[in-house]
Amino acid sequence: MRLFRRRRSEADTEAAPPDPRTPWPEQQVPSDAVAAAAAFWEGWYDLLPEVSAALGEGEPHRVEHDLCVLVETLHPRLHFSLERGRMAIYALVVSGQEDPELRPYTDAWKAAGPPDDAIWEYHDSVPPVPDPTEVTVNLGEHRISLADVRVVAQVDDGVVDVAVHHPAFADLDEASRTTMTFLPLDATLGERLAAERLRRVETAEAAPEGTIDLLEFRELVRGLTEQPDESVGASG
Repeated sequence: MRLFRRRRSEADTEAAPPDPRTPWPEQQVPSDAVAAAAAFWEGWYDLLPEVSAALGEGEPHRVEHDLCVLVETLHPRLHFSLERGRMAIYALVVSGQEDPELRPYTDAWKAAGPPDDAIWEYHDSVPPVPDPTEVTVNLGEHRISLADVRVVAQVDDGVVDVAVHHPAFADLDEASRTTMTFLPLDATLGERLAAERLRRVETAEAAPEGTIDLLEFRELVRGLTEQPDESVGASG
């Protein structure tokens, strides 16, 4: 269950479709992140009964447009998703994809928000999944288990160069291989830790030597503050 922010389409309005040659109008960026965050949460509480009903009935698309509009009031370049929570039933994620220009807005959003409870938890970056080796990704006709991902990691002064391999890479096109190179890393580390610690990321179409699985890779990266010069394998 995931909804990523998208631009509103002509189908969302009664106006005639715009000329496709017309640039998308520049959206206003709030000058006061704290005020924008307060306005977001006021709108969220108003919308929450509809969100809860849509999720409970398995129809999250019913509130996608309203959530898109609401997130845009915070900042037009932010992304969002609705997820299964780690501790709560649901999670709302509002992410600036680690863009430093957007951090004041996500910081203000998080600070102004309610505490997590049994129903909702709130994240200002995409969190890691509890166990990436239990995740299967549907990519076109392919079902790709992250349990089969192997990485070779080289740590250099607290950052990591990594090569990612999956046996299915040979059957994927270039765009799909790229997706399946980065997706396992974000699922394993979470958006923020991946942005902080990963440097070069490569796709290894052939199985390299000296690989580790995703859980071992997570342990390695999370342990960098204690062992900043430790390395596993070589990125080639």
